[in-house]
Amino acid sequence: MRAERVRSVLYLPASNARAIQKARTLDCDVAVLDLEDAVAPEAKADARAAAVQAVRDGGFGPRLGVRINGLDTEWGLDDLAAMKAAGAKLVVAPKVETPEMVHALTAGLARGSALWAMVETPRALLALAEIASADGALDGLMLGVNDLAKALGTGTSSDRDPFKPWLAMLVAAARANGLLAIDGVFNRIDDAQGLAAEAAQGRLYGFDGKSLIHPSQIAAANAAFSPSENEVAQARAIVAAFAAPEAKGQGAIRVNGAMVERLHLDQAQALLARAEG
Repeated sequence: MRAERVRSVLYLPASNARAIQKARTLDCDVAVLDLEDAVAPEAKADARAAAVQAVRDGGFGPRLGVRINGLDTEWGLDDLAAMKAAGAKLVVAPKVETPEMVHALTAGLARGSALWAMVETPRALLALAEIASADGALDGLMLGVNDLAKALGTGTSSDRDPFKPWLAMLVAAARANGLLAIDGVFNRIDDAQGLAAEAAQGRLYGFDGKSLIHPSQIAAANAAFSPSENEVAQARAIVAAFAAPEAKGQGAIRVNGAMVERLHLDQAQALLARAEG
């Protein structure tokens, strides 16, 4: 599992100058300036120009990304070209459905930049393995739950029961290809308990972090996707136990009343790396 911290990925409309300025000081791990859903058609060009200026100005505490419009829209190609010219290091692409779309997107990135692909359609679900392995510049998969729910025709459920197969499949595709796995947004801004429960579910399924739509959600996501004190203590105990002279050559040893193997040592080291990141 990757040690990179992407616990909280906050979308902010690139058309809102105050939101861009505020993003520079927020404690989310990634701030994504949105050119797609959060921006009206008549404001697309101005939002693109604002995102370009923000990328060039820098000064962001979080890692900065830009979500462009789809390449099948009238704005997508211009968005991608503008981000390349500005030197954007992270581009988020909506409704990626095929490996060919991944290649088209990565071909338009600045050198050394990364792509996160949003999985938002049934076609994308059925091509997850091909999408995830398409290109080395692809760095992450993001679940787009609102568009996916609409396309699938699912009902609402507090435990996201209709999505459970796809939660697991997206994480599996990401892990098989060394990619980040980012869970979808939680729409009910005032429901702190519901957010905490859904973030905990995402962590249980193996996601690295969660997409967010409001700064008030950052703390809950950071907490849910950070190792707890007990997890850190157990990981340190496992590392120490395997480092002891008596564990030399042992494939499995007893730690705090449980049998652990060297695969648990790898997991413990990865967890500590995330905790220290």
